[in-house]
Amino acid sequence: MTFEVVTLFPEVMAGFLSTTVIGRALSSGVLAAHCTNPRDFGLGKYRQVDDTPFGGGPGMILRVEPMAAALEAITAARGPSHRILLTPRGRLFDQARARELASLPRVALICGRYEGIDERITSMVDEELRLGDFVLAGGEVAAAAVIEAVGRLIPGVLGCGQSPADESFSAGRLEYPQWTRPAVWRGQAVPEVLSSGNHQVIAAWRRAEAARVTLARRPDLFAAHPLTDEERRLLGSAGSSGR
Repeated sequence: MTFEVVTLFPEVMAGFLSTTVIGRALSSGVLAAHCTNPRDFGLGKYRQVDDTPFGGGPGMILRVEPMAAALEAITAARGPSHRILLTPRGRLFDQARARELASLPRVALICGRYEGIDERITSMVDEELRLGDFVLAGGEVAAAAVIEAVGRLIPGVLGCGQSPADESFSAGRLEYPQWTRPAVWRGQAVPEVLSSGNHQVIAAWRRAEAARVTLARRPDLFAAHPLTDEERRLLGSAGSSGR
């Protein structure tokens, strides 16, 4: 899978793309990433990429010409991609959308800056996404989040292929709690069930814990993924009180 990032600050992305699981996946060829700077297509002697907004107002707006030229150059060099404008007014990016994007061969992430981007660029994108109900100085942090959330779902990126299936939001539930050594720390002990060696019992307990944690912290998730009969049974059993 290939990620294309349209950004005025490719150096912001460089560190992220060279480290952790994403950096290793890029080095091994499981993933690919390219940064394209609209300033390379800027106007005039000073490579201008922004201008004042029509109608007045504070700040500067990214011009449509260099942004469009950057997108067109990506297509000419490496082929078409699914284009995403990262903007506070976009659809909320979530795990379900990450899974959908992971099935695509090439995704372009367009990072805004300053006070916004010329509205006409939206005619060249396939969708708009946001991380949450807040505003960032630019889209690079959002692009990094999307790359990591999507990239780690690609086979071969994570060391354990089972990891994405068990974690938060994968089945409309938060992930069950986890512990490691020592077994007792400052009077707090690991639940006995996890030391039982009975993997069937442990799996059932973890399903119950995932439902319990979701019910306590994100009950809104049950609107799309209601409690199953098995979860109701597990929550009512003694195994769900293994703390």
